[in-house]
Amino acid sequence: MATKIRLQRRGRKGYAFYSIVIADARAPRDGKFTEKIGTYNPNTNPATVDLNFERALHWVETGAQPTDTVRNILSHEGVYLMKHLLGGVKKGAFDEAEAQKRFDAWKESKVKGDDKVRNEMAKAKKDAYEKELKAEKAINEAIAKKVAEKKAAAAAAEAEAPAEAEEAPAEA
Repeated sequence: MATKIRLQRRGRKGYAFYSIVIADARAPRDGKFTEKIGTYNPNTNPATVDLNFERALHWVETGAQPTDTVRNILSHEGVYLMKHLLGGVKKGAFDEAEAQKRFDAWKESKVKGDDKVRNEMAKAKKDAYEKELKAEKAINEAIAKKVAEKKAAAAAAEAEAPAEAEEAPAEA
């Protein structure tokens, strides 16, 4: 049986949500599957992946072929790195503790990089909000200044009008 690791579409129209499943290559996309190993939600920023790492590693080692998108997801989660490190352990290049140490170092640097990107995005969003708020305040101040000028002009015109009205009956 040719086994594939692929995405199974879920969610409503226009809001896709995927399950990562192990399925026979001949089965339909949303049909029968052997095992569900995770979920993938591309609607969040960044995309959310919930993956059973051990089962994904097991299926990759047993020869299941992932689709292109799933291969990217597995690579991003470190499944292929761990497969590579375990291959080094089997060849005797280093022991399992060293492999785990290398994987943990990679995962830590990846988490730091992801946190840095999230912080930069949050800072950019905050800066854009503050810039927009500053521009809106400037517009509001300009409008308030125009309104104050109109009121002052109307008050000056009103002050002159009663004075002229009082003088007019005196002349008649």
